[in-house]
Amino acid sequence: VSASDDLYASWVGLDFKKEGQIAGEWAAEQYGSQPTKMVVLEGTTGSAPANDRAAGFDEAIAGTQIEKIDSQTGDFTRDGGKTVMEGFLQKYGIDGIDLVFAHNDDMGLGAIEAIEAAGGKAGEDIKIITIDAVKDGMQALVDGKINFIVECNPLLGELAADLVKKVLAGESVEKTYYVEDQSFTPE
Repeated sequence: VSASDDLYASWVGLDFKKEGQIAGEWAAEQYGSQPTKMVVLEGTTGSAPANDRAAGFDEAIAGTQIEKIDSQTGDFTRDGGKTVMEGFLQKYGIDGIDLVFAHNDDMGLGAIEAIEAAGGKAGEDIKIITIDAVKDGMQALVDGKINFIVECNPLLGELAADLVKKVLAGESVEKTYYVEDQSFTPE
């Protein structure tokens, strides 16, 4: 919320930068000590989730041997992720990419399609990190095609409703509430 503090009681949402940071910390822990060539499937250009997830991830991998060799928007869509990943594979080949960081599961799922169509094994030949934890993404994680997912928790309604009730009852509430996200590996 960019309005004056006196115009709203509270803000409820997600910390997109923290989501990127959690993903980047895992990448740094798993791959940061060895030369790792990474491509990024960005969300919609200029959007808060894309900007913040990129910033958090980049801060977390700073000083590691993970090298971002390319980055392009897939607009948070499966088709966009597939198309961009096809371009990366044509440019670098399966052997020229070690890691994909997708700003959401749908682009990661598109990347899986592109990797498999090129004869590679997603999650093995090219490791994949995504954010969201939607059903199809979680299934790909269980199947070993995605290596790490940071949840983007959609369950904001109950907290927001509780805050509305408190405000209407005259109770004081915090100005900002971030909903906690979890992270997942195939295990």
